[in-house]
Amino acid sequence: MTTPSPLTAQQVQFFHEEGYLIVPDVFDPADLEPLRREMAVAIDAKARALQAEGKLTQLHAELDFDRRLAAIYRDSKENGEAIMRHLEGLRGGGFHAPEMFDVIAHPKLMAKVASLLGTEEIVSSSVYRLRPKLPNIGRGVVPWHQDSGYLATHCDKQMIITCWIPLVDATVENGCMQILPRTHRGEVSNHRTGGNAGFLVIEDQDLPDDPRKAITAACPRGGVVFMTNRTPHCSTPNYSDHIRWSVDLRYQSAEAPNNVGLWPEAIDAAGQADAAFYEKVNVACYPPEADFLVHSKKTPEAVTDYAEFVRRRAVYDQTKSSFSAYGRWKQSATPVK
Repeated sequence: MTTPSPLTAQQVQFFHEEGYLIVPDVFDPADLEPLRREMAVAIDAKARALQAEGKLTQLHAELDFDRRLAAIYRDSKENGEAIMRHLEGLRGGGFHAPEMFDVIAHPKLMAKVASLLGTEEIVSSSVYRLRPKLPNIGRGVVPWHQDSGYLATHCDKQMIITCWIPLVDATVENGCMQILPRTHRGEVSNHRTGGNAGFLVIEDQDLPDDPRKAITAACPRGGVVFMTNRTPHCSTPNYSDHIRWSVDLRYQSAEAPNNVGLWPEAIDAAGQADAAFYEKVNVACYPPEADFLVHSKKTPEAVTDYAEFVRRRAVYDQTKSSFSAYGRWKQSATPVK
């Protein structure tokens, strides 16, 4: 087996200077086909379940993965939203097939992430976001934000890398990201709550630079957009006739705050864990989620396998309501448009 290639020194320098890096060929498109296929199976299963409940009449089974969910949504927003919730379910629920884990831990991706972190000891978060951006649906437009806006304040200065992976070619027409380069070295900007679909938002007056200086992060299927946790970015509308599918993942050095290996000793019937667990787990950058060792040269035997990954997601899902560090911004007095 060929050893996956790391990034070049020039690419690493660009990332640290600009706050982002677009690599068009991290994967072969065929590497992502198992994930696309299993997501299509999940959509079909949920659609047929809705049909059995008498809620959905047209399966649109003749349409491909990039168009089927959009057609279901056009017929019924309620059914479309039900399928998206089924896929996007955050912690123990949602889509977590082995094919998803295979992408998270893919050697080609790990080689690139290790180059940017400067270490082979890599921790990932069990939280990831599937992004089905449907044509002409406002829900898929994500306002300006930094990923650190969602993380605990003690991790503001840590390097936490977001890997944004399109499952189709991401273009201006179908709503690729916009990124503000060279703005990641300062403090985390003020974020407001109440944005579109509940997203946090940096209003224009709080952005670290003029949004007209943003670059367009077009990226082909097989490519990855790498960003720091303090890089401001947003996602634009989809004006195409197909879904802009993508997934974003998060990685950090094992030396950064994390909850790897931490399990509640007991969970009661109400889903609560003991106080000592919460005192320890809150050192993590995003306490509601289970971190796990995804790649290690020092202790490869300690790398998390798929079964433990699923188990950790499920346990943290049971305890998520009691984490105190989630939500660093006060509720906005007025909705943000």
